[in-house]
Amino acid sequence: MKNNRKVVLFIAASLDGYIATKEDSLEWLYNIEGEGDNGLSKFYGTADTIIMGKRTYDWLLDQELESFPYKGKECYVYTRSDIPDNEDVRFARDNVAELIAELQEKPGDKIWVMGGSELIQQYLEEDLIDEITVTVAPVIIGEGIPLFREGKYHLDLELTGTETYNQFVELNYKVKRS
Repeated sequence: MKNNRKVVLFIAASLDGYIATKEDSLEWLYNIEGEGDNGLSKFYGTADTIIMGKRTYDWLLDQELESFPYKGKECYVYTRSDIPDNEDVRFARDNVAELIAELQEKPGDKIWVMGGSELIQQYLEEDLIDEITVTVAPVIIGEGIPLFREGKYHLDLELTGTETYNQFVELNYKVKRS
């Protein structure tokens, strides 16, 4: 029995649509004056499952944090490599639609697709995203990793709200389905 767990893309991007530089840097994002955590904690409490790509996971590990930042959440990392699961992460190699079908069979809150670009493209091509929240940073970086890659998908969206966090603007959309 499928329940109503929403799959949500929640991410920050530059005004010109990049989520990181070519070198995977987010320094441009941290140089902008925001407000608090720019809406992250408000969203974070609504999701109990997190899905990310291996480059995003590796970037997190490179930050030398004291502990894994998503403890207490069910966390999946997509990879092509054969990596054993650990206490914080289950490494996924399944088709993205299979994982979502499995997760939607279980009770829970929102499923957060946090990045990266290649994984987002797969979710869009499989029509698995229900909501999109993009927090736009007032910076143009010119090149980098695009939020939306070219692909075989088309989504019609409905704007459901906006928030401002000092210099950041959060845009909230629902994917329209017939």
